[in-house]
Amino acid sequence: MTDQKINLKESLGKLNNIVEWFDEQKEVDVELGLEKVKEGAELIKVCRKRLLEVENEFKEIQRDIEKE
Repeated sequence: MTDQKINLKESLGKLNNIVEWFDEQKEVDVELGLEKVKEGAELIKVCRKRLLEVENEFKEIQRDIEKE
């Protein structure tokens, strides 16, 4: 993932695709499953980080409004 602002909707869509992939498998190849889990874990970290950034931006806006 790049340092650019993460598109949350896109990242959540990718996570959803991983979940659907697991749901569709009758038997999961261990190595491929591991790669999907790693990818999902990275996406979760990125989403959490972006959500915190967005939350902080909202709080900053709220503080600015309250100052006026």
